[in-house]
Amino acid sequence: MDFSECIQFANDNPLTYIATIDGDRPRVRAFAMWFADATGFYYHTGTPKRIWGQLMKNPNVELCFYAPGEGAGTMMRVAGAAEVVDDAALKRRLLQERPWILEIGVSGPDDPKLGVFKVAHGEAYFWTMAWNMREAEAPRVRF
Repeated sequence: MDFSECIQFANDNPLTYIATIDGDRPRVRAFAMWFADATGFYYHTGTPKRIWGQLMKNPNVELCFYAPGEGAGTMMRVAGAAEVVDDAALKRRLLQERPWILEIGVSGPDDPKLGVFKVAHGEAYFWTMAWNMREAEAPRVRF
């Protein structure tokens, strides 16, 4: 298994559950991943939202991608740290690909309410029922 398989799985199953830390409490919510490539898993959110503040205080996250299937389906779990992406060209691309963002209060790529982040370094592994009760033995991919 290599990182290209993780990228493909994420792009095929972009609905992601993202877990953050809020003080001493875990918080999880569903996100529509923007894209994944060899440089990481990319997301965007509004900077006034609670998740942004949580990421700024503690960037450690766990991502969970899921594909339904036989048994319990397949999950890919990714642990890493969120990194802020402050790249004007990338933000322009985001607004071209997802113009609806402009309809929810973001004025353009330079708007400070638009936050882009990625998970570029960490560890990923796949889980199916075959790994049930043996999760620690599932092969890991460092990226």
